[in-house]
Amino acid sequence: MNRSQPLRMLQVITQDLMVIVLVLLAVRIILGTARIWIPVEYRMPGFPPDRFGFSTEDRIFWSQVDVEFLLGEDELSYFDDYRLPGGAPMHNERELRHMQDVYDLIQIVWSVHAWGSVAAAAGLVLLGWRGSLDLVGATLMAAARWILILMLAIGVGLVVGFGVFFVGFHRIFFEGDTWLFAYSDTFIRLYPERFWRDTFALVVIVTLIEAGLLYLAGRFGPAALKRSREQV
Repeated sequence: MNRSQPLRMLQVITQDLMVIVLVLLAVRIILGTARIWIPVEYRMPGFPPDRFGFSTEDRIFWSQVDVEFLLGEDELSYFDDYRLPGGAPMHNERELRHMQDVYDLIQIVWSVHAWGSVAAAAGLVLLGWRGSLDLVGATLMAAARWILILMLAIGVGLVVGFGVFFVGFHRIFFEGDTWLFAYSDTFIRLYPERFWRDTFALVVIVTLIEAGLLYLAGRFGPAALKRSREQV
C-alpha cells in the first residue's frame, strides 16, 4: 500500500464525517433558536388555523412548553403542571410517549454531533500533518459538494412527496406507531404538516449556508494560511 492510499481513505472518512456534523449542526441551530422562529412560523401567510380553537398566541405558548422540555427537561412529570383550558392534560399518554422518544433521539443526536465533530477535526489535522493544506481544502470542498447533493435530494423530496418523506423519516427514527395522532390531539393542533414541511426546509437552508461557508473555507483557507506562514 503506497502512502497516498491511507490518506485517501482518511480523506473520504473525514469528508463523510463533515457531512454528518454539519447536518446535525443545522438541526442543533434550528432547535436552539426555536423560541424565535416558531412564533414567526405561526404567523406566516397561509399557515393553517387550528379548527379546534387554538389561537396563534395559544400555539406560541404551548409550543414553547414543548421546546423547553426538549432543550432541558428530562422528566415527563414536567408536563404535569400544564393543562389546557377546561383542565385536560396538555398531552395525552400517546403524545407523552412520543415526546420522550423525541427527547431520547435528540440526546443521541447531540452525542453523535459531539463525537463526530471531534473525529472530523482530528481527521483534518491528520490530513494537514501527513498530507498538505491543499488536501485539507479539497476535503472541505468535497464535503460541501456532498452536502449540496444531499440537501437537493431532500429538497426535491419535500416538494414532490413530503408525506412519503415524513413517514419514512419517522419509520427510520422511531419504533412502532407512537408518532401517529388524532387531528384533535394537541400535537397535531400545534404542529400540522405545514409546520414540519417548513421546519425541514429550514434545516435544508441552514445546512446549505453551512456548506457554502465550508466550500469557501476549503477554497481560500489553505492559500491564506500559506501566505501567513510566508510572511512570518
